[in-house]
Amino acid sequence: MVRKMSIPTSKTSLLLFLCQIISALDVPLDSKLLEELSQPPTITQQSPKDYIVDPRENIVIQCEAKGKPPPSFSWTRNGTHFDIDKDAQVTMKPNSGTLVINIMNGGKAEAYEGVYQCTARNERGAAISNNIVIRPSRSPLWTKEKLEPNHVREGDSLVLHCRPPVGLPPPIIFWMDNAFQRLPQSERVSQGLNGDLYFSNVQPEDTREDYICYARFNHTQTIQQKQPISVKVFSTKPVTERQPVLLTPTGSTSTKVELRGNVLLLECIAAGLPTPVIRWIKEGGELPANRTFFENFKKTLKIIDVSEADSGNYKCIARNTLGSVHHVISVTVKAAPYWITAPRNLVLSPGEDGTLICRANGNPKPSISWLANGVPIAIAPEDPSRKVDGDTIIFSHVQERSSAVYQCNASNEYGYLLANAFVNVLAEPPRILTPANKLYQVIADRPALLDCAYFGSPKPEIEWFKGVKGSILRGNEYVFHDNGTLEIPVAQKNNAGTYTCVARNELGKIQNEVHLEIKDPTMIIKQPEYKVIQRYGQVSFECIIKHDSTLLPTVTWLKDNDELPDDERFLVGKDNLTIMNVTDKDDGTYTCIVNTTLDSVSASAVLTVVAAPPTPAIIYARPNPPFDLELTGQLERSVDLSWIPGDENNSPITNFVIEYEDALHEPGVWHYQTEVPGTQTTVQLKLSPYVNYSFRVIAVNRIGRSQPSEPSEQYLTKSASPDENPANVQGIGSEPDNLVITWEPLKGFQSNGPGLQYKVSWRQKDVDDEWTSVIVANVSKYIVSGTPTFVPYEVKVQALNDLGYAPEPSEVIGHSGEDLPMVAPGNVQVHVINSTLAKVHWDPVPLKTVRGHLQGYKVYYWKVQSLSRRSRRHVEKNILTFRGNKTFGMLPGLEPYSSYKLNVRVVNGKGEGPASSDKVFKTPEGVPSSPSFLKITNPTLDSLTLEWGSPTHPNGVLTSYTLKFQPINNTHELGPLVEIRIPANESSLILKNLNYSTRYKFYFNAQTSVGSGSQITEEAVTIMDEAGILRPAVGAGKGYSEILFATSPVMHTVRPTFYKVQPLYPRIRNVTTAAAETYANISWEYEGPDHANFYVEYGVAGSKEDWKKEIVNGSRSFFVLKGLTPGTAYKVRVGAEGLSGFRSSEDVFETGPAMASRQVDIATQGWFIGLMCAVALLILILLIVCFIRRNKGGKYPVKEKEDAHADPEIQPMKEDDGTFGEYSDAEDHKPLKKGSRTPSDRTVKKEDSDDSLVDYGEGVNGQFNEDGSFIGQYSGKKEKEPAEGNESSEAPSPVNAMNSFV
Repeated sequence: MVRKMSIPTSKTSLLLFLCQIISALDVPLDSKLLEELSQPPTITQQSPKDYIVDPRENIVIQCEAKGKPPPSFSWTRNGTHFDIDKDAQVTMKPNSGTLVINIMNGGKAEAYEGVYQCTARNERGAAISNNIVIRPSRSPLWTKEKLEPNHVREGDSLVLHCRPPVGLPPPIIFWMDNAFQRLPQSERVSQGLNGDLYFSNVQPEDTREDYICYARFNHTQTIQQKQPISVKVFSTKPVTERQPVLLTPTGSTSTKVELRGNVLLLECIAAGLPTPVIRWIKEGGELPANRTFFENFKKTLKIIDVSEADSGNYKCIARNTLGSVHHVISVTVKAAPYWITAPRNLVLSPGEDGTLICRANGNPKPSISWLANGVPIAIAPEDPSRKVDGDTIIFSHVQERSSAVYQCNASNEYGYLLANAFVNVLAEPPRILTPANKLYQVIADRPALLDCAYFGSPKPEIEWFKGVKGSILRGNEYVFHDNGTLEIPVAQKNNAGTYTCVARNELGKIQNEVHLEIKDPTMIIKQPEYKVIQRYGQVSFECIIKHDSTLLPTVTWLKDNDELPDDERFLVGKDNLTIMNVTDKDDGTYTCIVNTTLDSVSASAVLTVVAAPPTPAIIYARPNPPFDLELTGQLERSVDLSWIPGDENNSPITNFVIEYEDALHEPGVWHYQTEVPGTQTTVQLKLSPYVNYSFRVIAVNRIGRSQPSEPSEQYLTKSASPDENPANVQGIGSEPDNLVITWEPLKGFQSNGPGLQYKVSWRQKDVDDEWTSVIVANVSKYIVSGTPTFVPYEVKVQALNDLGYAPEPSEVIGHSGEDLPMVAPGNVQVHVINSTLAKVHWDPVPLKTVRGHLQGYKVYYWKVQSLSRRSRRHVEKNILTFRGNKTFGMLPGLEPYSSYKLNVRVVNGKGEGPASSDKVFKTPEGVPSSPSFLKITNPTLDSLTLEWGSPTHPNGVLTSYTLKFQPINNTHELGPLVEIRIPANESSLILKNLNYSTRYKFYFNAQTSVGSGSQITEEAVTIMDEAGILRPAVGAGKGYSEILFATSPVMHTVRPTFYKVQPLYPRIRNVTTAAAETYANISWEYEGPDHANFYVEYGVAGSKEDWKKEIVNGSRSFFVLKGLTPGTAYKVRVGAEGLSGFRSSEDVFETGPAMASRQVDIATQGWFIGLMCAVALLILILLIVCFIRRNKGGKYPVKEKEDAHADPEIQPMKEDDGTFGEYSDAEDHKPLKKGSRTPSDRTVKKEDSDDSLVDYGEGVNGQFNEDGSFIGQYSGKKEKEPAEGNESSEAPSPVNAMNSFV
């Protein structure tokens, strides 16, 4: 009983797969065979799955396929048939499936969004493309938003948000300023992955108003700009350092999912002072080597080509000197499907078995589905030879009708893979692809391989025969390969002959003959031998060979397995290698290699170089000149020259240099002819016609060159026609109606004969004209007149002499002269982008009207007037040049709220064409500049007068002014901020009910409808209350008392908290001079460190003489300059030693004329002495009264006010202080006059000091004694000058200065 063996189902697929390997046909890559065999379609080219197109250009969806017969194509859109014949905008390329959707002629790209799929079909099956998702790119404009200025304290962190518009694809973000310069980035300031600009800590240099975020959409080549962001950094001293805090990401942990093969980007940006440093680690592992990069100053961790092994926790650590903070990012790497085994095309014979295998991996694991000819296999027509087993299709006993194209789809939530693989069942008779009567040549005793490439279906059987009537070849003498090749492992002479290959299957039989020849091997019968040679000697290696008479050998010599040195000392003969004048570097191994078309042999020998035996000292010198030069074998174009070498003077001659003289054209001038080795004493020289030659020879050795030999006899060669034509022929017009043809003339010996001339020919290109020619003398230029303007010409120049013409010259293309362009660019359009930038477009002019080489376009634009001032000014035109055929350009640097004109002109090599008609455009409003000045005058006890000038550049219609002010106490703290809106037509304001003897800081700016401009700041002080009636202190009661204004502003008061203000120092300001005839009193204000050593520098105004320097004793804030010339203008400035050369600004004063009368000294006047006595008596009485009241232990009103106001200027002093404690009369509210005390810092301010010496007199009426005391009479005060820059326009009086700070 026969037992049947059962095969487990799990092993069936493996068994069938092995059957496929054994039985599946391998189609040779023979182009002729492939053209004849039927083949199902194969997709060869298709558009990407996610296809983003430019909405301005035609959409081209590619689909190319091959097959036999050629396939037809059809498309689906969004899953349904797409009938392209019904849409006039859609066409399909001939013999192709590629769709072209015409967008440029009225179509809209948005109307063709969707999912497209291409099907290529022929009688053997149907292949399908991927699902191609068509989406037009989008570059939307920025959403309008109102951006408030960012006021940031120095050292704080800051994030400037970009928030670009959502585009397709997403834009590239970068930050620039108004000048289109990229903003510098560093460890402190950097751009995040989301496009925001992060400041770990802000510094004063970060203050600017033009932080601009740009979004570049590469697909449409457009850039969108966000409105500028303003950042203003205010300083506080000292700046507080802070430990790191993460700005992004937030929290302590976060998650990140990335796909396999992508780039993983992790980001950590931290705030802190000092700037934190970022470090990255992977918990429980190392960062992958060679794939890890750090970007953005190590704030971004970049890992390329990530895989599942890169999943894990990544920790970023931000650290500075105060501490650290960290964040853990949990990374999970998922994977879209990727191939493990993609299905491969299967070619089978009828009745054979095979399998298609489709295996893919991913995370999550992808699902596998099959389609047949583009239809899900579950609903495809049944095929009894086909069985689907998961990722495998098993075919058994296939027939021709089983041919089809199968699609494998592997998909998960992150993507899909689609592969086409066809099953092609062929029934083909045998074919032999090896050429008939092919000749094989083999060296004896080597293997011989005779090819018989074949194809047939079913697979043919191969048999070999030798000779016409020989029997079939069998036995161990031969090896039969599966591809039909016959191998003879050891070929002998008797194996030569004709061999026949026969291929047969059930459909037919075919045979082919090839021929085999056996050749004798190549041998080296005398090999090179080992040599020892003394230095500077000569050595030879032999290499004699024997080879097959039908083969042509080549002999090559190597030194140390490399090419021989490029040195003339190495002479290669037919059977040997000779080395002359051997040196130490010639030591080595020399190999002789013999090659034929069939074999190669080699042999080697070693050369050892040794030193020569000691000899007496040898004198080396240059060789003596050669002699006995002789010319023989004279021909028209050659001659033989021989000579006898002179003495080589103990240094072998290495080469000879031959020079010639042309006595006919250049007598007395010798030219280099050639060189020959030092072993050669004769040479054949090539000659030119019509030259009277003389030759001389120079010998060369290692020491140098010999003197030239005596010249040889002269030899005049016969004349001939020129051998060559002029070089560098050009045709360039210099005028609109000419063509200038130029060339480089031939040199004398190039003429080859007498009567050298040139035939100049030209004709207009692309016009059926005959050549026009003219013969000119030996010149280098010819001008053709009367030509059309700027047309191409064909030009050639041919040399000729009395014996004939040179060969036909090559033609070059030139152009006749250019003329100015005829027309102006049309359709000039201007698109205003913002208040300072516009884009201009124009249509290109027709090239025929350019009348020359188009160099570009010039845009002339100029400001007509400002829309806010309506005042015209001198027109200054700006010019921008755009090279090439560009049709648009950007106009930067425009002034806001202005009217402009522009025109466009085309430019060629001749110049500019006519201008287009002027195009008028207007720029929108912008924010104004700061007010031109802010002057604070007329200080009283409770009021100040503010005057200002409108902005120099309003940049629009001013809507209002904003005034903000706040008090500054004696510890530099800022009080509550008051804000006032002032109508735009006002230019002054009186602030009333202010606190007396108080410094105020003012901030003033202007507004347009666009926003607020930059502000100007000033400081001023109200006058001290002499009467002792104290106003409510800042912060007491309800804060400020009611303030009255000349206008009716809206007031906004912030909470009454004081803020610390850092004094601005060191600085020296308010330099004041009061001059007499021969001396002047110089006073100043100083703000800075104590114990400064001052000096005064002065000189005659307008003079180029060096400054004179006087040292000030101590830290006084005044000095007397003596020895001045009466009636002379002087310049003066004050400096401080040890403060990096810090100086004040210059002041100019003039000494008074010589006075005949002597001034009266006030200190000697009786009335002044009496007044001082009365004051002293009054002070004594007040001290007594205060002493009595204090002993009684009671409080009095002044004491209560003293407790409420800690003002050192008006507080009574204690007895043990030894200082005054008097108060002025309660009814006397006037400012201090004479006798006011000097401030503690000994400064006297020029502009508002009540005791400023200048304020007492005009010109030279105020005089001083030589000790600096004032002796003049009081007179009206000078009008105060407006403040400059941001300096305070009002300074405190000497008394008030004790309560004020800078």
